[in-house]
This record gives sequence, C-alpha cells and structure tokens, in this order.
Amino acid sequence: MANGSRLAAWEFFGAELKRRREDAGITQVELGARVFVSGGYIGQFEQAIRKPQLDVAQRIDEALQTDGIFERMWRKLIKEERYADYFAHAAELERLATKISDWEPSVIPGLLQTPAYTRALVVATHPLATDEFIDDRVAARVERSHIVKDATRPEYWAIVHETVLRVPVGGPEVAADALEHMAAVARERKVVLQVLPFSAGPPANNGSLRLMEFEDAPPTAYTETSFSGSLLDDPAVVKRASRAYDLLRGAALSPEASLTLIQSAAEDFRRCTSTP
Repeated sequence: MANGSRLAAWEFFGAELKRRREDAGITQVELGARVFVSGGYIGQFEQAIRKPQLDVAQRIDEALQTDGIFERMWRKLIKEERYADYFAHAAELERLATKISDWEPSVIPGLLQTPAYTRALVVATHPLATDEFIDDRVAARVERSHIVKDATRPEYWAIVHETVLRVPVGGPEVAADALEHMAAVARERKVVLQVLPFSAGPPANNGSLRLMEFEDAPPTAYTETSFSGSLLDDPAVVKRASRAYDLLRGAALSPEASLTLIQSAAEDFRRCTSTP
C-alpha cells in the first residue's frame, strides 16, 4: 500500500471512530476514560495524527460495542505497514517526539543512515528478498530520516559505539559515505553526536536503546534486538533506561572528539578504496 493510501486508510479509521463515538453520545474525554487514555489521545486518533496500540483499539470496540471493527481495521493497516510489527508503533511515536535520544552499539542509527548503507543492511538480513521488498524498506527509512531535517524536528542526541565506525557495511566506499553523512548532519547541528570508544570498556547498555519525550505524554523507551523490539512506558523502567543512557553519555567522547574519530574512520575506509 502506498504511503498516501495508508494515510487515507488511517484517516478513515479516525473518521469512523468519531462517527461511532458521536452516535453513542459520548465525548472524547468520556471515551478516553473508558479505554484508559486521555481525551486528547482520542482526538488525535480521530484526526489520524496518532495511531492507537492494539489493546486500545480492542478497548474502543468494547466501549462502543462495535463488534471488533476497530481491531480488524488496526490489524489490516498495521499488517501493511512498511516496518516490522514490533517497530511500527515506535516509528509512529517518533514523529510526535519533542526529543529523541538514540544509542546504537553496532550500526548507524536509522535516522542518520544513507540509502546505500540501509540497502546493505536490508540485504544482509534478507538475502533472498525481492528488489521490491528491499526498495520499499530503504524508502521507508529515508522517509523517516526527514524528521531530522524538518523545521519542527525534535531535539536529537545519538551515541554510537566505536564498533559502528569499524565495520565496512556495504563495503569501504559505502561505509565511508555513511560515516561522512553522519558527521555532516552533526556539523549542521541537527544532532548531538557522540562515540563510545573501545577504551571506555563495556557499555552500560548492550542492545540498542531509544528514549522519546513528548509534549503531552510521559516519556517512552524503546529497546531492540535483531528479531524483536519492546516499547516501554512503565515510569520505573523508563527511569532505569534514562540512567543507562546518562552513563553512556558520560563515558562517550565529547562531540568534537567524536567527529574527529568518525572522520578518521571514514578516511581509513577511503584508503581501502584507493588501494590497488
């Protein structure tokens, strides 16, 4: 499903939610109270600004006695998303965040990747995929990266392990381009970028970690492994994740020293490409 078609489908979801709610004679605040979200969230669902999680769609069906229609629409729309099921909601929250803090121990963060770098990652994890599948995954990640350049972009902080700078993803030339792109975004002051060097010892968090803050909602943490991801909103868990991020930030090189190391790694890859 094309991106415009997906948006139109979610707009239909929202319009149908508004119609069913008004037919039931209840306000957004009243429905929100019944499904354990704020009335403002219900309004954002109705305007297709925010997508509900599955359990919320199920509770809406119960509250409005709609015989599972919103759960069925949710499952249909999420199934056709361009992201893995476990990441789809995190990608949606990304657009709404006022601050994003990324930690990546093995690859360049998705918002800072080049298309060629992303393609190499997708091919590595889906070696038998069709060109259409690969192109769609690359295009989806390129679309996501636009939020870093938008005028209303969130405050963005990214920490990467030095491993990220040493693995020639896609070959030396692709890796060099990717590192230089990441550094260029930092020089444009669109991201605060740090590197955790090998000399810092073991990191405070082994898997990838993302912290997101919002204007009208509590902060959320997202963790991911190779085959699954978890969106965490329990305040105690988010607090622990934030502490781990603070430890990573304290152990990492300064932004200036990080850029120097990134540029040096890119130059090492360039020398590989010029070697006969």
